[in-house]
Amino acid sequence: MIIGIGLLLTLVAIPALYSLVQNEHVASIYVINLLISDLLQFCCMIADVAQPASLKIFYYIYLYSLAASVCFMVGIALERYLVIVFPVWYRCRRTIKTSVVICVMAWALSAFHPIAQCFSFNNIMKTIDIVFLLLPLPPLIFFLVGTLKALSTSISVPADEKRRIVGTLVLVLLIYTLLFLPNTILAVLNRMESIDVISIPV
Repeated sequence: MIIGIGLLLTLVAIPALYSLVQNEHVASIYVINLLISDLLQFCCMIADVAQPASLKIFYYIYLYSLAASVCFMVGIALERYLVIVFPVWYRCRRTIKTSVVICVMAWALSAFHPIAQCFSFNNIMKTIDIVFLLLPLPPLIFFLVGTLKALSTSISVPADEKRRIVGTLVLVLLIYTLLFLPNTILAVLNRMESIDVISIPV
């Protein structure tokens, strides 16, 4: 049911958001990339049900798309934060080309998570991966708090726009907290248990 409904809604939403990109709605680029990463996750779920011989490949693709989803959620929150806190500066630098470059960097950065899984025997890689998994939470909280403070003193932003911006940031934080953070905490605990404790002689 999750795969069927989610896959259908994602395929419908991507073309609709693409039309907004053509109208210079830069934020839609991050949402489209987020939906593409979700689409990859749905495909990996289908592969998990089908149980093909090369299931491990789909496992690494799933980890890659999962990390990409988190990166693009942070990108959406950052974009909303800059629109409110630094409106003039961001309006001058908000271009589709810049957003595309950021998205390419996010896809490249997301590759670290599956790569770290391949080298899970290395304690240094495990430690870096733990930091990578927990890194999105502080920025998401910072962007929400900073945006709320800026909106409380802003009189130029309409009330409906304020509700939409705050709703977007709260939704992103809730999605990460409810869907990603529990698995992240479990992964962190598993990695911490597997890291060898080195005793330092006194």
